Amino acid sequence: MVKITIEYNTAWGETLVLRQGKKVQAMEYVSAGLWQLTLPALAGEYTYELHRDGVCVRKEWRPHFAPKAKDLVIRDRWNDGMGRSPFCSQFFTEVVFRRDKRVEDKGKGNLTLILQAPEIRSGQAVALAGSGKALGNWKKFHRLSDTHAPEWRITLDVQEAIDYKFLVIDDKTGKPLFWENGDNRHADVPQVHEVQALTVSFPTRPWRGAGTAVPVFSLRTEDSFGIGEFADIKKLVDWAVLTGQNLIQLLPINDTTMTGTWQDSYPYNANSTFALHPQFVHLPAAGVRADKAYKALRDELNALPSVDYERVNNEKARLLRKVYATQGAKVEQTPAYQDFRKANDGWLIPYAVFCCLRDAHGTPDFSQWGAFAKYTPAKAKKYAAEHPAEVGFYCFEQYHLDAQLKDAVAYAHAHGVGLKGDLPIGISRTSVDAWAYPELFHLDSQAGAPPDAFAAEGQNWGFPTYNWEKMAEDDFSWWKARMSKMSEYFDAFRIDHILGFFRIWEIPLPYKSGLMGHFSPALPYSGDELRAQGFDIDWLSTPDGDETNVLFLEDPRRKGFYHPRIGGQRTAKYDALAPWQKDRFNALYNDFFYKRHNQFWKDSAMFKLPSLLGTTDMLTCGEDLGMIPDCVPDAMRELGVLSLEIQRMPKSVTEEFANPAYYPYFCVCATGTHDTSPLRAWWEEDREVTAHFYYNMLSCGGEVPYFCEPWVCERVVDQHLKSPAMLTVLPLQDWLSIDGQVRYQGNPADERINVPAIPRYYWRYRMHLTLEQLIQETDFNAHLKGLIADSGRGE
Repeated sequence: MVKITIEYNTAWGETLVLRQGKKVQAMEYVSAGLWQLTLPALAGEYTYELHRDGVCVRKEWRPHFAPKAKDLVIRDRWNDGMGRSPFCSQFFTEVVFRRDKRVEDKGKGNLTLILQAPEIRSGQAVALAGSGKALGNWKKFHRLSDTHAPEWRITLDVQEAIDYKFLVIDDKTGKPLFWENGDNRHADVPQVHEVQALTVSFPTRPWRGAGTAVPVFSLRTEDSFGIGEFADIKKLVDWAVLTGQNLIQLLPINDTTMTGTWQDSYPYNANSTFALHPQFVHLPAAGVRADKAYKALRDELNALPSVDYERVNNEKARLLRKVYATQGAKVEQTPAYQDFRKANDGWLIPYAVFCCLRDAHGTPDFSQWGAFAKYTPAKAKKYAAEHPAEVGFYCFEQYHLDAQLKDAVAYAHAHGVGLKGDLPIGISRTSVDAWAYPELFHLDSQAGAPPDAFAAEGQNWGFPTYNWEKMAEDDFSWWKARMSKMSEYFDAFRIDHILGFFRIWEIPLPYKSGLMGHFSPALPYSGDELRAQGFDIDWLSTPDGDETNVLFLEDPRRKGFYHPRIGGQRTAKYDALAPWQKDRFNALYNDFFYKRHNQFWKDSAMFKLPSLLGTTDMLTCGEDLGMIPDCVPDAMRELGVLSLEIQRMPKSVTEEFANPAYYPYFCVCATGTHDTSPLRAWWEEDREVTAHFYYNMLSCGGEVPYFCEPWVCERVVDQHLKSPAMLTVLPLQDWLSIDGQVRYQGNPADERINVPAIPRYYWRYRMHLTLEQLIQETDFNAHLKGLIADSGRGE
């Protein structure tokens, strides 16, 4: 007989259930948050789920494991995992605190103790000491099993009442390092085998790490081909290890090939959320002979100061097609290739067929593809069967990309370095995702951003918005597949524009201006409600001449409901209102944009994010810059999502600059992003702002340096390293800026990756020296390692 109890506070209508395989058992509520269940037997893996109206709304992070016993009492705890601690992410469990040799729990007895201790470093272990003969009367340390770390467990044979306590020991020497906080624990002799899930608090110093942010295409090595490649990540890892860094942050790496021109260089407009960009393949590793002609072309492209996107991609495609023509059939027969196809065909075949049709029709706009304008699995399968060579090439290409990236990932992990990816908030309306799953997207709408100080008419990104209601019907399977694929390569990821999971700024087609957008989801006012307040809603929502001359926008999916138009006070129709109507509109406007949706948007995010983030163990970081509602940081804290802190983009409206000394612990801090100028270029953009920063943030006196001298850069870098932030991840350009010889000697503005104000920007920045040369800069590397070590990072 197995008796189980667990504490979990539920809301009305919610039930806790225990799942073992496909079998689900509802638990009985006792009182004060206590649930219980009695079973005839239980062994092996099981989990708890929270159900509402018969539907699972929350799952545990990791399963429990019941020991084999005829009679068993289990006092359990819900496995919070990611929601409780980012240390439960794979960035820590598989990289930073990686445990290669694990010890099984082979103990026999009547008491099993289980505790979550995710902050235990590599080289450390949890142990137990206590009273009684079996425990050695406090003179012996009993190491716990870390088979399921960060969960630790031990089974004891308790034949007398004991007092005991947990401690952390050096895993090699067995010497004690520190004891848990609080009083001694106590256990009586169990009547039957008892399992207790416990909480523990160790006086550990918060772990803090450092990393580098750089796009793959920006890397430069002697072996690359005019652009950074997945294979180059290994040399970047070598440099990270030399300087004491733990993380490499990349921009999106998915295939963006649409037109075959440099405009495809924009990494946030992928043609597939699963496929990798062919430009990152290392040709010799894919079978291309590194002969004299190849090396000459490689050296010519590598000599360019920046990426020639069109030429690099055209040449790589040409050479790889030659290899496929001679070696493709042989590769396709290998077990590795067949395993890849078996694991990926669900997205791979639609992608490969999409690429072929794009090439054949000369456009990624599938509405122009005639009979293939509407996707069906049967059509794609038939096309693939009729065009085996064309479809096979794209599968062959993705096979090599996948293998090369995974090789780089394994290398990074072996050296204690994690990779952080980037999850774009939008998908392209001319992508295989929109083609194959049009029902999951609002293709009649465009995502963007409302007007702000940088964009008076707002922004229109052109991406379709998500049909979240439709996505929820199959429990967000498209999102979960996307996240799972991403976790094959990355240990952490950045959610681009995390606010989009709460609400998005949606602009209906065919409008172009962001002024014509509205929040989605939202709580628009009914026409009757507005008429009752004295508004002629028909006139105020109908443009006359200028399409932006309206005070209200009708909801495109709820006819008869209206959103106040943002910036409506600057329209002719507002000017025509009576004073009392202006007052009412202003009150309604302020309520709508600043108060009405706070809890509604949080509920919207919590409906999606827990399930999506629980799909993988990646460490989650959110890009939460700009005007963020109060509900966003609350939800991020609940979900264990790290915030992003940028010094020149403070989150308080009362500050000109953020002070890194006051950053929260659970955050990633950086000197800038791919959308901002590097530190040295920013210094020269606005002399008045620079002066304020120099005097107020750096506490310097005298004349402000005209250029951002190395010592100035180092002081800024040091501020970020010494911040409380869990991770300091700086752009590569800013790390290099602290050394007068290593830094780029030309115009600092050349090192900028993107200028958001330019809609079609050429993303082509490439580091000015090779990684081989950077690794040889021994004085600089030693100095940087010292700065990172002195700040306490990496310990």
